[in-house]
Amino acid sequence: MLTQTASIEKNISLLRYPGGKQRYVCHFSHLLPLEPQSIRTYVEPFLGGGSVFFHVNPEKAILADINRELIDLYLGIRKNPDVVWELYSRYPANKAGYYKIRSLNRDDLHLLERAARTLYLNRTCFKGMWRHNNNGEFNVGYGGQERRWVIGPDDLCAVAQRLQHAVLLCCDFEETIASCREGDFLYLDPPYRPGEREQLHAHYMFGEFNFEDHKRLASCLREATERGVQWVMTNSSHPDILALYDDYSMYRLDRGTGSSPGQITTDPGEMVIYHVNEVSS
Repeated sequence: MLTQTASIEKNISLLRYPGGKQRYVCHFSHLLPLEPQSIRTYVEPFLGGGSVFFHVNPEKAILADINRELIDLYLGIRKNPDVVWELYSRYPANKAGYYKIRSLNRDDLHLLERAARTLYLNRTCFKGMWRHNNNGEFNVGYGGQERRWVIGPDDLCAVAQRLQHAVLLCCDFEETIASCREGDFLYLDPPYRPGEREQLHAHYMFGEFNFEDHKRLASCLREATERGVQWVMTNSSHPDILALYDDYSMYRLDRGTGSSPGQITTDPGEMVIYHVNEVSS
């Protein structure tokens, strides 16, 4: 293991993750349980890049995601960050090499190899996208090497330390939310793609997460609220999404759309929707 004492910035995330909240958690951190003793367990059903988890730094956590490759990445880093970094560092620094690593069958790799491969593909693919074909194979094109070395071995070691007291699960969000009880705190950042109203039912999909899943999520959160669970969620400001939570508190998250000056965009932005006992000013 790495012998030096690793430190981790509160908002670090190892991954390039579309929709990640690394730069925006400050806009809703006043709603989060930053005092560890204030909650029983911190829970994330949509772990993704994990930036909010790292910001909160809870003493006890349940971290889940439906993406097996993502969970294996964190399991591998927690088990041995040194070996994961060594493997990651050995991977080729060119386009042809990228496609060779991408073509590997992850089922033929051990956990640490799978973790290194996932990290490499994420850091060197096009814009950090996460997309699979009908066979379940990662199929994002090459993006370059400029984002590969933004992270270092100390970052992996620090992440491993943060994960020591976390339970990592690969499962559907409904299972994770159903396990929450009074005293637990949920942070949720479900997959979504803001857009025009007419796009919601025809094209409103990120992976296999569609509007029916959003309705299922809203139902799960209502049941969790009745059990005394507190939660904060970032979601689309699409009217049909907001209608699912019209009796909860919410405000717009000012994160910008990434559009160029003068560019017309139909992106309506994002909302912070929440049910917490106390909100500090």
